[in-house]
Amino acid sequence: MAYLSLKDVNKIYPNGFHAVHNFNLDIEQGEFIVFVGPSGCGKSTTLRMIAGLENISKGDFFINGKRANEIGPREREVAMVFQSYALYPHMSVYDNMAFGLSLQGVDEDVIEKRVSETARILGLTDYLDRKPRALSGGQRQRVAVGRAIIRKVGIFLMDEPLSNLDAKQRVTMRSEITDIHRKVGATTIYVTHDQTEAMTMADRIVVMKDGYIQQVGSPYELYFKPVNMFVAGFIGEPPMNFITSEVKDGKVQIGKAELALEKILDKENYDNGKSLVVGYRPEAIVLGAKENSVVVKAIVELTELLGDNTNVYVDIDGVKSILKVDPHDTPEMDTEVEFSIPYDSIYLFDKETENVIENKLRQL
Repeated sequence: MAYLSLKDVNKIYPNGFHAVHNFNLDIEQGEFIVFVGPSGCGKSTTLRMIAGLENISKGDFFINGKRANEIGPREREVAMVFQSYALYPHMSVYDNMAFGLSLQGVDEDVIEKRVSETARILGLTDYLDRKPRALSGGQRQRVAVGRAIIRKVGIFLMDEPLSNLDAKQRVTMRSEITDIHRKVGATTIYVTHDQTEAMTMADRIVVMKDGYIQQVGSPYELYFKPVNMFVAGFIGEPPMNFITSEVKDGKVQIGKAELALEKILDKENYDNGKSLVVGYRPEAIVLGAKENSVVVKAIVELTELLGDNTNVYVDIDGVKSILKVDPHDTPEMDTEVEFSIPYDSIYLFDKETENVIENKLRQL
Protein backbone atom coordinates (compact mmCIF):
# COMPACT_ATOMS: atom_id res chain seq x y z
CA MET A 1 0.00 0.00 0.00
CA ALA A 2 1.04 3.60 -0.49
CA TYR A 3 0.04 7.05 0.68
CA LEU A 4 0.04 9.93 -1.77
CA SER A 5 0.12 13.69 -1.51
CA LEU A 6 -0.52 16.34 -4.17
CA LYS A 7 0.52 19.89 -3.25
CA ASP A 8 -0.64 22.82 -5.42
CA VAL A 9 -0.49 20.63 -8.54
CA ASN A 10 -1.22 22.41 -11.83
CA LYS A 11 -1.39 21.28 -15.44
CA ILE A 12 -0.83 23.91 -18.12
CA TYR A 13 -0.50 22.79 -21.73
CA PRO A 14 1.83 24.48 -24.26
CA ASN A 15 -1.15 26.26 -25.86
CA GLY A 16 -1.84 27.93 -22.51
CA PHE A 17 -4.87 25.83 -21.53
CA HIS A 18 -4.93 25.48 -17.74
CA ALA A 19 -6.48 22.03 -17.19
CA VAL A 20 -5.89 21.60 -13.44
CA HIS A 21 -5.63 24.43 -10.90
CA ASN A 22 -3.87 24.19 -7.50
CA PHE A 23 -4.92 20.61 -6.79
CA ASN A 24 -4.31 19.69 -3.12
CA LEU A 25 -5.10 16.25 -1.74
CA ASP A 26 -3.65 13.77 0.76
CA ILE A 27 -4.58 10.13 0.16
CA GLU A 28 -4.17 7.61 2.97
CA GLN A 29 -2.85 4.07 2.56
CA GLY A 30 -5.55 1.72 1.33
CA GLU A 31 -8.11 4.46 0.61
CA PHE A 32 -10.53 4.22 -2.29
CA ILE A 33 -10.68 7.74 -3.73
CA VAL A 34 -13.02 8.69 -6.58
CA PHE A 35 -12.52 11.73 -8.81
CA VAL A 36 -15.90 12.76 -10.21
CA GLY A 37 -17.13 15.59 -12.36
CA PRO A 38 -18.37 16.44 -15.85
CA SER A 39 -16.33 15.83 -18.98
CA GLY A 40 -13.38 18.20 -19.24
CA CYS A 41 -13.17 18.96 -15.51
CA GLY A 42 -9.56 17.71 -15.21
CA LYS A 43 -10.11 14.42 -13.38
CA SER A 44 -8.43 12.16 -15.98
CA THR A 45 -5.60 14.67 -16.44
CA THR A 46 -4.95 14.56 -12.69
CA LEU A 47 -4.96 10.75 -12.76
CA ARG A 48 -2.46 10.76 -15.63
CA MET A 49 -0.16 13.11 -13.68
CA ILE A 50 -0.30 10.67 -10.76
CA ALA A 51 0.55 7.83 -13.14
CA GLY A 52 3.45 9.76 -14.66
CA LEU A 53 1.84 9.84 -18.12
CA GLU A 54 1.52 13.65 -17.94
CA ASN A 55 4.12 16.07 -16.63
CA ILE A 56 3.19 18.27 -13.68
CA SER A 57 3.48 21.91 -14.75
CA LYS A 58 3.64 23.32 -11.21
CA GLY A 59 3.40 21.82 -7.75
CA ASP A 60 4.65 18.65 -6.07
CA PHE A 61 3.55 15.02 -6.02
CA PHE A 62 4.72 12.66 -3.28
CA ILE A 63 4.54 8.86 -2.99
CA ASN A 64 5.18 7.60 0.56
CA GLY A 65 6.71 10.98 1.39
CA LYS A 66 9.15 10.97 -1.54
CA ARG A 67 8.82 13.60 -4.27
CA ALA A 68 7.86 11.79 -7.46
CA ASN A 69 7.52 14.54 -10.09
CA GLU A 70 10.48 13.33 -12.11
CA ILE A 71 10.05 9.60 -11.45
CA GLY A 72 8.94 7.61 -14.53
CA PRO A 73 5.70 5.62 -14.69
CA ARG A 74 7.43 2.26 -14.25
CA GLU A 75 9.33 3.38 -11.14
CA ARG A 76 6.15 4.71 -9.53
CA GLU A 77 4.86 1.14 -9.27
CA VAL A 78 1.31 1.96 -10.28
CA ALA A 79 -1.12 -0.23 -12.21
CA MET A 80 -3.75 1.30 -14.48
CA VAL A 81 -7.09 0.08 -15.79
CA PHE A 82 -8.37 2.10 -18.72
CA GLN A 83 -11.77 2.72 -20.30
CA SER A 84 -10.89 0.31 -23.10
CA TYR A 85 -10.00 -3.21 -22.02
CA ALA A 86 -6.77 -3.14 -24.07
CA LEU A 87 -6.49 -6.93 -24.04
CA TYR A 88 -4.32 -8.83 -26.52
CA PRO A 89 -6.93 -10.56 -28.76
CA HIS A 90 -4.61 -13.41 -29.82
CA MET A 91 -3.73 -14.33 -26.22
CA SER A 92 -5.73 -16.39 -23.75
CA VAL A 93 -6.99 -14.91 -20.49
CA TYR A 94 -4.10 -16.63 -18.73
CA ASP A 95 -1.51 -15.14 -21.07
CA ASN A 96 -3.09 -11.68 -20.92
CA MET A 97 -2.83 -11.69 -17.14
CA ALA A 98 0.65 -13.22 -17.11
CA PHE A 99 2.16 -11.02 -19.82
CA GLY A 100 3.42 -8.21 -17.59
CA LEU A 101 5.04 -10.62 -15.15
CA SER A 102 6.70 -12.48 -18.05
CA LEU A 103 8.26 -9.23 -19.27
CA GLN A 104 9.66 -8.69 -15.79
CA GLY A 105 11.30 -12.11 -15.90
CA VAL A 106 9.25 -13.54 -13.05
CA ASP A 107 9.65 -17.30 -12.63
CA GLU A 108 6.95 -19.40 -14.34
CA ASP A 109 5.97 -21.13 -11.12
CA VAL A 110 5.39 -17.77 -9.44
CA ILE A 111 3.42 -16.52 -12.46
CA GLU A 112 1.17 -19.59 -12.42
CA LYS A 113 0.51 -19.19 -8.71
CA ARG A 114 -0.32 -15.48 -9.06
CA VAL A 115 -2.57 -15.99 -12.08
CA SER A 116 -4.47 -18.75 -10.28
CA GLU A 117 -4.88 -16.63 -7.16
CA THR A 118 -6.00 -13.57 -9.13
CA ALA A 119 -8.39 -15.59 -11.28
CA ARG A 120 -9.97 -17.03 -8.14
CA ILE A 121 -10.53 -13.54 -6.69
CA LEU A 122 -12.09 -12.35 -9.95
CA GLY A 123 -14.12 -15.46 -10.71
CA LEU A 124 -12.14 -16.16 -13.89
CA THR A 125 -10.77 -19.61 -13.08
CA ASP A 126 -13.03 -21.31 -15.64
CA TYR A 127 -12.08 -18.86 -18.40
CA LEU A 128 -8.28 -18.92 -18.34
CA ASP A 129 -8.04 -20.80 -21.66
CA ARG A 130 -10.45 -18.55 -23.52
CA LYS A 131 -9.60 -15.68 -25.86
CA PRO A 132 -11.07 -12.20 -25.14
CA ARG A 133 -13.56 -12.50 -28.02
CA ALA A 134 -15.23 -15.40 -26.22
CA LEU A 135 -15.89 -13.30 -23.10
CA SER A 136 -18.66 -10.88 -22.16
CA GLY A 137 -17.88 -7.20 -21.58
CA GLY A 138 -17.91 -7.68 -17.82
CA GLN A 139 -15.58 -10.66 -18.05
CA ARG A 140 -13.16 -8.73 -20.26
CA GLN A 141 -13.13 -5.89 -17.75
CA ARG A 142 -12.37 -8.37 -14.96
CA VAL A 143 -9.41 -9.62 -17.00
CA ALA A 144 -8.20 -6.01 -17.36
CA VAL A 145 -8.53 -5.53 -13.60
CA GLY A 146 -6.74 -8.85 -13.03
CA ARG A 147 -3.84 -7.80 -15.23
CA ALA A 148 -3.45 -4.78 -12.95
CA ILE A 149 -3.78 -6.41 -9.53
CA ILE A 150 -1.58 -9.39 -10.39
CA ARG A 151 1.44 -7.09 -10.25
CA LYS A 152 0.80 -6.50 -6.51
CA VAL A 153 1.69 -2.82 -6.63
CA GLY A 154 0.63 -0.33 -3.97
CA ILE A 155 -1.37 2.02 -6.22
CA PHE A 156 -4.24 1.20 -8.59
CA LEU A 157 -5.48 3.86 -11.00
CA MET A 158 -8.76 3.32 -12.84
CA ASP A 159 -9.94 5.68 -15.58
CA GLU A 160 -13.68 5.18 -16.26
CA PRO A 161 -13.29 1.38 -16.42
CA LEU A 162 -17.04 0.68 -16.57
CA SER A 163 -18.10 3.13 -19.26
CA ASN A 164 -18.23 0.46 -22.00
CA LEU A 165 -20.53 -1.85 -20.04
CA ASP A 166 -24.31 -1.97 -20.10
CA ALA A 167 -26.32 -0.83 -17.06
CA LYS A 168 -26.65 -4.28 -15.48
CA GLN A 169 -22.96 -5.10 -15.95
CA ARG A 170 -22.00 -1.73 -14.43
CA VAL A 171 -23.93 -2.50 -11.25
CA THR A 172 -22.29 -5.92 -10.97
CA MET A 173 -18.79 -4.63 -11.67
CA ARG A 174 -19.17 -1.79 -9.16
CA SER A 175 -19.64 -4.27 -6.34
CA GLU A 176 -16.92 -6.56 -7.70
CA ILE A 177 -14.31 -3.78 -7.88
CA THR A 178 -15.22 -2.64 -4.37
CA ASP A 179 -14.86 -6.23 -3.13
CA ILE A 180 -11.51 -6.61 -4.91
CA HIS A 181 -10.29 -3.43 -3.26
CA ARG A 182 -11.17 -4.79 0.16
CA LYS A 183 -9.34 -8.06 -0.55
CA VAL A 184 -6.23 -6.50 -2.13
CA GLY A 185 -6.04 -3.39 0.06
CA ALA A 186 -4.13 -1.23 -2.42
CA THR A 187 -4.54 2.54 -2.53
CA THR A 188 -7.02 3.11 -5.36
CA ILE A 189 -7.90 6.22 -7.36
CA TYR A 190 -10.93 5.83 -9.60
CA VAL A 191 -12.12 8.35 -12.21
CA THR A 192 -15.74 8.57 -13.34
CA HIS A 193 -18.35 11.07 -14.50
CA ASP A 194 -21.07 8.90 -12.95
CA GLN A 195 -22.01 10.16 -9.50
CA THR A 196 -23.75 6.86 -8.68
CA GLU A 197 -20.42 5.03 -9.10
CA ALA A 198 -18.76 7.62 -6.89
CA MET A 199 -21.39 7.40 -4.15
CA THR A 200 -21.46 3.58 -4.02
CA MET A 201 -17.73 2.87 -4.24
CA ALA A 202 -15.71 5.65 -2.60
CA ASP A 203 -14.26 6.13 0.84
CA ARG A 204 -13.91 9.78 -0.17
CA ILE A 205 -15.03 11.65 -3.28
CA VAL A 206 -13.22 14.54 -4.98
CA VAL A 207 -15.74 16.64 -6.92
CA MET A 208 -14.13 18.67 -9.72
CA LYS A 209 -15.30 21.42 -12.06
CA ASP A 210 -13.28 23.36 -14.64
CA GLY A 211 -10.00 22.04 -13.21
CA TYR A 212 -10.76 23.08 -9.62
CA ILE A 213 -11.61 20.92 -6.63
CA GLN A 214 -15.10 21.86 -5.44
CA GLN A 215 -15.32 19.61 -2.39
CA VAL A 216 -13.64 16.55 -0.86
CA GLY A 217 -15.58 14.32 1.52
CA SER A 218 -17.32 11.03 2.17
CA PRO A 219 -20.41 10.20 0.10
CA TYR A 220 -22.50 11.00 3.19
CA GLU A 221 -20.89 14.42 3.61
CA LEU A 222 -21.28 15.37 -0.04
CA TYR A 223 -24.92 14.35 -0.13
CA PHE A 224 -26.02 15.99 3.12
CA LYS A 225 -23.54 18.87 3.41
CA PRO A 226 -22.65 20.16 -0.08
CA VAL A 227 -20.60 23.36 0.06
CA ASN A 228 -22.04 24.93 -3.08
CA MET A 229 -24.72 24.64 -5.74
CA PHE A 230 -22.52 22.69 -8.13
CA VAL A 231 -21.87 19.87 -5.65
CA ALA A 232 -25.50 19.91 -4.49
CA GLY A 233 -26.72 19.60 -8.07
CA PHE A 234 -24.13 17.04 -9.16
CA ILE A 235 -24.49 14.60 -6.26
CA GLY A 236 -27.90 12.94 -6.06
CA GLU A 237 -30.29 11.43 -8.61
CA PRO A 238 -32.52 13.12 -9.60
CA PRO A 239 -30.54 16.28 -8.89
CA MET A 240 -31.45 18.83 -6.25
CA ASN A 241 -34.17 21.33 -7.15
CA PHE A 242 -33.25 25.02 -7.15
CA ILE A 243 -35.62 28.01 -6.94
CA THR A 244 -34.27 31.58 -6.96
CA SER A 245 -36.07 34.15 -4.83
CA GLU A 246 -35.46 37.62 -3.43
CA VAL A 247 -35.68 38.34 0.28
CA LYS A 248 -38.68 40.40 1.31
CA ASP A 249 -39.37 41.13 4.98
CA GLY A 250 -37.24 38.17 6.09
CA LYS A 251 -38.97 35.74 3.76
CA VAL A 252 -38.41 34.08 0.39
CA GLN A 253 -40.99 32.67 -1.98
CA ILE A 254 -41.31 29.11 -3.24
CA GLY A 255 -44.08 29.60 -5.74
CA LYS A 256 -46.86 31.19 -3.70
CA ALA A 257 -45.56 29.67 -0.45
CA GLU A 258 -43.50 31.80 1.92
CA LEU A 259 -40.44 30.55 3.80
CA ALA A 260 -39.52 32.59 6.87
CA LEU A 261 -35.72 32.61 7.01
CA GLU A 262 -35.72 32.68 10.81
CA LYS A 263 -37.06 29.12 10.74
CA ILE A 264 -33.82 27.71 9.35
CA LEU A 265 -31.08 30.35 9.71
CA ASP A 266 -29.28 31.74 12.75
CA LYS A 267 -29.19 35.11 11.04
CA GLU A 268 -32.80 36.20 11.05
CA ASN A 269 -32.76 39.23 8.80
CA TYR A 270 -31.43 39.60 5.29
CA ASP A 271 -31.58 42.80 3.33
CA ASN A 272 -34.65 43.18 1.17
CA GLY A 273 -33.87 42.42 -2.45
CA LYS A 274 -30.98 40.00 -1.74
CA SER A 275 -31.16 37.00 -4.09
CA LEU A 276 -31.06 33.56 -2.49
CA VAL A 277 -31.48 30.11 -4.02
CA VAL A 278 -33.68 27.61 -2.22
CA GLY A 279 -32.61 23.99 -2.73
CA TYR A 280 -34.36 20.76 -1.82
CA ARG A 281 -33.88 17.17 -2.89
CA PRO A 282 -36.70 15.38 -4.75
CA GLU A 283 -36.76 12.58 -2.17
CA ALA A 284 -36.98 14.99 0.80
CA ILE A 285 -40.56 16.06 0.13
CA VAL A 286 -43.71 14.64 1.71
CA LEU A 287 -47.05 14.76 -0.06
CA GLY A 288 -49.69 16.84 1.72
CA ALA A 289 -49.35 19.51 4.39
CA LYS A 290 -47.01 18.61 7.28
CA GLU A 291 -45.75 20.44 10.37
CA ASN A 292 -42.30 22.04 10.51
CA SER A 293 -42.33 22.36 6.74
CA VAL A 294 -43.04 24.84 4.01
CA VAL A 295 -46.13 23.73 2.07
CA VAL A 296 -45.97 24.20 -1.71
CA LYS A 297 -48.56 23.78 -4.46
CA ALA A 298 -47.63 22.82 -8.02
CA ILE A 299 -49.08 21.49 -11.27
CA VAL A 300 -48.14 17.94 -12.33
CA GLU A 301 -46.69 17.89 -15.86
CA LEU A 302 -45.21 14.40 -16.19
CA THR A 303 -44.75 11.23 -14.15
CA GLU A 304 -42.15 8.46 -14.52
CA LEU A 305 -42.86 5.17 -12.78
CA LEU A 306 -39.51 3.56 -11.93
CA GLY A 307 -40.79 0.66 -9.84
CA ASP A 308 -39.68 1.53 -6.32
CA ASN A 309 -40.57 5.20 -6.78
CA THR A 310 -42.11 7.67 -9.20
CA ASN A 311 -40.46 10.85 -10.45
CA VAL A 312 -43.08 13.58 -10.65
CA TYR A 313 -42.21 16.61 -12.79
CA VAL A 314 -44.07 19.69 -11.60
CA ASP A 315 -44.42 23.38 -12.39
CA ILE A 316 -44.26 25.78 -9.44
CA ASP A 317 -45.40 29.10 -10.87
CA GLY A 318 -43.16 28.73 -13.91
CA VAL A 319 -40.26 26.96 -12.18
CA LYS A 320 -39.70 23.28 -13.00
CA SER A 321 -39.03 20.81 -10.17
CA ILE A 322 -38.86 17.05 -9.66
CA LEU A 323 -40.48 15.20 -6.77
CA LYS A 324 -39.76 11.59 -5.84
CA VAL A 325 -42.82 9.84 -4.38
CA ASP A 326 -44.10 6.38 -3.52
CA PRO A 327 -45.50 4.78 -6.71
CA HIS A 328 -48.79 4.09 -4.92
CA ASP A 329 -49.16 7.85 -4.31
CA THR A 330 -48.46 8.99 -7.88
CA PRO A 331 -50.64 12.03 -8.66
CA GLU A 332 -52.57 12.41 -11.89
CA MET A 333 -51.22 14.44 -14.80
CA ASP A 334 -52.38 18.08 -15.10
CA THR A 335 -53.65 18.13 -11.52
CA GLU A 336 -52.54 20.28 -8.61
CA VAL A 337 -50.37 18.56 -6.03
CA GLU A 338 -49.57 19.83 -2.54
CA PHE A 339 -46.31 18.82 -0.91
CA SER A 340 -44.23 19.74 2.11
CA ILE A 341 -40.50 20.43 2.33
CA PRO A 342 -39.29 19.86 5.92
CA TYR A 343 -37.35 22.83 7.29
CA ASP A 344 -34.34 20.64 8.09
CA SER A 345 -34.21 19.43 4.45
CA ILE A 346 -34.03 22.92 2.93
CA TYR A 347 -30.75 24.29 1.57
CA LEU A 348 -30.12 27.98 0.99
CA PHE A 349 -27.39 29.29 -1.29
CA ASP A 350 -26.11 32.78 -1.91
CA LYS A 351 -27.11 33.57 -5.49
CA GLU A 352 -23.93 35.56 -6.17
CA THR A 353 -21.31 33.17 -4.78
CA GLU A 354 -23.41 29.96 -5.08
CA ASN A 355 -22.01 28.91 -1.69
CA VAL A 356 -24.28 27.24 0.86
CA ILE A 357 -25.70 29.12 3.84
CA GLU A 358 -25.81 26.80 6.85
CA ASN A 359 -29.21 25.54 7.98
CA LYS A 360 -29.25 25.61 11.81
CA LEU A 361 -31.65 22.61 11.89
CA ARG A 362 -29.43 20.23 9.90
CA GLN A 363 -27.60 18.03 12.39
CA LEU A 364 -25.20 15.40 11.06
